[in-house]
Amino acid sequence: MLRRRFLTLLTIVLLIGIPAGYLVISADQSRDSGIDKERESSPVGLQDNRPSQMKRRVFEVPIPSGAWNVAYYETSNWKTSRLYVQFTTTAGGLDAYLADSGGSRAALKSGEVSVSGRDADIVGWNFVPSHRWAGATVAHEPPRPTRDITVDLTDPAFPRVYVVSTTSP
Repeated sequence: MLRRRFLTLLTIVLLIGIPAGYLVISADQSRDSGIDKERESSPVGLQDNRPSQMKRRVFEVPIPSGAWNVAYYETSNWKTSRLYVQFTTTAGGLDAYLADSGGSRAALKSGEVSVSGRDADIVGWNFVPSHRWAGATVAHEPPRPTRDITVDLTDPAFPRVYVVSTTSP
């Protein structure tokens, strides 16, 4: 009799306790995932990190390997989505980036800042006149993104690249 009650109790614990424990663990993991996604989608400025591979593909912003001081910020609404990216690279990395972006160093116009003042203000970029700037806009037919590229060539061996990629779904 005692053995039968023990087996009944063990069966109930196994049939109810294990799935209940699984649900608690799953709910906690799901909640953590939602918090991470919320934190990523609502930053207050540039994030010191590389954008995900998916974002780089959608916005067509290849970041050269070996680039450092990489930061990004994404905005989106029902009409337009923008990805702001900045990074420092080598002269060879800049050439590789421009080639992957559909441009070249020759396409950069010396003295031009192609990122608009409005876009620069959103992420806190300050394009001071004392630096050597060069810029280009790589435009495509929608839905492909248009990229405004501005490069700080003050130190030509280690250019700083600022990109705003804009797409309309």
